[in-house]
Amino acid sequence: MTYLKEGDQAPDINSVDQDGNPIKLSDYQGKKVVLYFYPKDDTPGCTAEACNFRDNYQDLKDRGFEIIGVSADNAQKHQKFAGKYDLPFPLIPDTEKEVIKAYGVWGLKKFMGREYDGIHRETFVIDEEGKIAKVYQKVKTKEATEQILADFS
Repeated sequence: MTYLKEGDQAPDINSVDQDGNPIKLSDYQGKKVVLYFYPKDDTPGCTAEACNFRDNYQDLKDRGFEIIGVSADNAQKHQKFAGKYDLPFPLIPDTEKEVIKAYGVWGLKKFMGREYDGIHRETFVIDEEGKIAKVYQKVKTKEATEQILADFS
């Protein structure tokens, strides 16, 4: 699904978070960014993944990582989701799917015998120079942080 690969320049992001604060990937220059894409707020897998990042947030920060979540849910849903689970990182409401498509995570999905277009759960680690250091296409929602730290320890 993903057409971006390790070593590619990460597409810039010029958006806002759930609270309307501007988010630009270029503002994170000099830091490692965990940019994770997920299908929908408040669903079991997406909640497990977000809470895994929340529970390991300080450890990730201490190791130089910033976290940004992206889905096509609107800002109001993101605010509710972030508030309900006390998420300490920004969520981008990409209702127009600009960031989602720029990272190549929108496409055909299959679930219970049904095919439809949707967001693929993928995580990108972007290095300090804005290049993609790692792409995770098979994200373990309850072990998302552990997957990353195993590769960046």
